[in-house]
Order: sequence, then C-alpha cells, then structure tokens
Amino acid sequence: MSHPADCDSRRDRSRLRWCVGLTASILVLEAVGGFVAHSLALLSDSGHMMTDLLALVLSLLAINFAARPATDSKTYGYHRLEILAALFNGTLLAVLSLYLFYVAFRRFVSPRPVATGIVLAVAVVGLLANLAGIVLLSPSRKNLNVRGALLHVMGDAFSSVGVILGAVVMRLTGWYRADPLISMAIGVVILYGALRLMKEACDVLLEAAPAGIALPEIARAIESVEGVVGLHDLHVWSITTGMPALSGHVVVKDAFLPDSDAMLNRIKGVLEGRFGIGHTTLQVESERYEELGEIHAP
Repeated sequence: MSHPADCDSRRDRSRLRWCVGLTASILVLEAVGGFVAHSLALLSDSGHMMTDLLALVLSLLAINFAARPATDSKTYGYHRLEILAALFNGTLLAVLSLYLFYVAFRRFVSPRPVATGIVLAVAVVGLLANLAGIVLLSPSRKNLNVRGALLHVMGDAFSSVGVILGAVVMRLTGWYRADPLISMAIGVVILYGALRLMKEACDVLLEAAPAGIALPEIARAIESVEGVVGLHDLHVWSITTGMPALSGHVVVKDAFLPDSDAMLNRIKGVLEGRFGIGHTTLQVESERYEELGEIHAP
C-alpha cells in the first residue's frame, strides 16, 4: 500500500511536469511574438519565462531526488534538496525583481513605441497558460519547493497582466510609459513573495519550529499526560515541509516506568492528534535519572 506522502510526491511531480511544458511553450510563443512585433516588452518577458522555466526544472529535479530512499550516510534521505531548491528559487526571484526595476526605470526614461496588437494577443495567451499553471500547482502549495515554483508561475501571470494593461493603455493613449510603471508594480509583488519564500526555507535549514507550532503549548500537552512529571531538551523542527519532527526527554513517575510503552503511545497520540507531529524520538527517564547519572559520573 502506498504511503500518502509518496502519493503526494507523485502528484507534485506530475503537476510540475505539466507546468514545465506550458512554460516552455509560452516562452517560445513570446520570443517569436516579440521578434515579429519588435516588442522589447515581450522579449523581456520571454527572458523572464526562461528564468522561471529553469526554476521549474530545478524544482522537478529536487522533488525527484527527495523521493530517493535514505542511505547509511544520508539517514533522512534527500528531503532537504527541496528546501535548497526553494531557497535558490527565492533568491532567483529576488534578483529577477531587482532586474525588473532596472529595466523598468530605463524604459520610463526612454519609452519606445510598440506594436500593441501582437503584444496583446500573445500576452492574453500567456496569461491563460499561466492561470492553468496556477490551477495545476495550487493543490501542492504545502510543499515549500512547489510553492516556490508556484510563485514563479504567479509572477508570470502578473507579468502577463501587466503587459496586457500596458498594451491596452498604449493602444488607446499612445503613452508608452505605462508599461514600465506596471513592471515596477509586478517587481514589488515578486520581491515580497521571494523574501517570504527565502525566510521559510531558511527557517527549515536552521531547524526552527514549524510555523503554527508553539513549543510551550507542546510542552504543556506532554506534561498533561498522566504519569509525566517533567520534560526537558525538547526540540521541534522540520525535516522538510509537511514533515515536522520532535525529540525530547520525558520524566515520569516511578510507578509508570514498567508501562513505559503505553506511556509513549499516549504521548505520541497527543502529538500526532493535536499537532500533526508523527516523527518523534522520546527518551523516558525516572525521577531519579539525573541524580543517578551525577553519582556515577567519573
């Protein structure tokens, strides 16, 4: 029987493959359309798409590696490759947004006429493809790496909307500075999403407590289990997105030590039921454990 995480990983890979195909198709369409229409905006957007295509391919490769089994040297497997790819994607998005600001400023200072009819048609097709990509990837947004890919596709969608609005304004008014202004707004949205993605990836790499999980609340829940009198060295972190882990030392009353297996099962039931933490490592100690350790210490 397949594990639910394996099924999720297969679905994530399938969705990413479809997005890679869509992005590659729109990349070619925008490059050809920009060349035919002499549109720097479309050519620049096709360059943007090239960056996003690379990010999507990297995300797909990372998920494929993450699905590989653990080894003696890599006991957690390759799950962290997803986080590294997400961090790289976020960095790429941040650099891309800064580049958009630079190009937009230059275009604002020196606006150029554009063949708006072809630009409008190509941008509409690109927007439809991007919306299809967003629909494909949205169910997998819990995966941080896929969320990075989703941000790239959303950035493409915003970019397409900006190109469409700019083409409409330029077609109606002849005011060619509309395009760089919209590009700056798109850059702000992309930069905000990139910084959030980078923060979440860094939190996983720094083994910070997962979002929405409060350590004091977990400690109180464990200590509320009958027989538990103390708790120390409690740690909660994420192996990768959606895979929280916990370790700690649980001090129990001596009367409960013979039934430590049942005690562990009760604690694990609380952790999984209330906090969704299924990967736990708990050491059960008697009330005199530390005292005895000090006596026998060399």
